[in-house]
Amino acid sequence: MTITGEIVKGNTVKNEHISPDKKYCHISFKDNGIGFKPEYSERIFEVFQKLHSKDDYAGTGIGLAIVKKIVENHNGIITATSELKKGATFDIYIPAD
Repeated sequence: MTITGEIVKGNTVKNEHISPDKKYCHISFKDNGIGFKPEYSERIFEVFQKLHSKDDYAGTGIGLAIVKKIVENHNGIITATSELKKGATFDIYIPAD
C-alpha cells in the first residue's frame, strides 16, 4: 500500500464537488489488491455493499461507508478508481482552511 498526502488547490482537481477557490488536504491510498470494475466506484461506499461473497473475502461491507461518512462530516469527498486485479486508489479531499 502507498499513502501520500499534499495540499492542493481546488482548481487542479477534476471533480464538480470541489470548490476551485479553496485549498484541500488530498490524501491518497493506493493498494495492489483485487480491484473492482469502474462501474462499482460509487456502490462500494454504500452500507453493506460488498462486491464479493463473504466466502471469497472477509468483511462486513461497512468500512468504506464509515470512511465516507467521516470525510463528509469534514466537508470533504472521497473517490475510488480501480481496475480488476490491478488494485484500487482512494482519494480523499478535505478543505484545508
